[in-house]
Amino acid sequence: MANAVGSNSTLFRGMSIMQLVADSIRGLSIAEIVELTGLAKPTVHRIAIQLEEEGYLRRGPDKRFAIGQKLKQFSLSILSNVAVGAPRHAILEALAEEIGETCNCTMLDGNHTVYFDRVECNWPIKVDLHLGSKLPLHATASGKLFLAYMRPKERSRLLNAAALSKNTEHTVVSLELLEPELKKIKKEAVSFDNEELISGMVAMAVPVIDKTNRICFTVAVHAPTTRRNVNDLREFIPALQKAATALSAYYCQDEG
Repeated sequence: MANAVGSNSTLFRGMSIMQLVADSIRGLSIAEIVELTGLAKPTVHRIAIQLEEEGYLRRGPDKRFAIGQKLKQFSLSILSNVAVGAPRHAILEALAEEIGETCNCTMLDGNHTVYFDRVECNWPIKVDLHLGSKLPLHATASGKLFLAYMRPKERSRLLNAAALSKNTEHTVVSLELLEPELKKIKKEAVSFDNEELISGMVAMAVPVIDKTNRICFTVAVHAPTTRRNVNDLREFIPALQKAATALSAYYCQDEG
């Protein structure tokens, strides 16, 4: 059923098209955008091409439009904005204080996961992963969550695009070993990094999901192995899940 765009403003129409593309799982074709917006095909084509030229959208080999790098950066800027992020940061602060370890939120950025908010613990030994850090999906707790929630074809495309980096001796780079782990992660809705990204660091993440069970972003905790091991982190699962529920209510649910 078409979701007609009623404004004659090119800006409004462009924003509506970007929102539709961002909400889609596998991108949208011109014909699908026409159907969803109720706009004329030449209008949709002109606006979509302009957005592509500016980097807000991109077209894959299948000619479907997906979000571009500028739109990803725009999203990250919004999520990192102090006013927008105030409730999120307050939830992270409460979580970090409760469990006594550094907590963070990450979002998916292509074939990486990127930090957009964090609260440091007060321990003298810390692992410094600053805001904006881009980390490999297969070697991080949050990254494996994103992989687990992807459609199999999309996951396969990402994992087969290039050789998986061997960050430590514990990093799983075999797809045959990674796939069963991802299935378990999806089933349990919790993921672990057992020194797979950095030797001497463990981490755990849970998804922040919307009402359609799509992952919006993640909330995670990490700690040095001098203080915690993976089994120690399991006791924090209820605390992270409670925080994820609160974050979902603020950022992943439709208003009204």
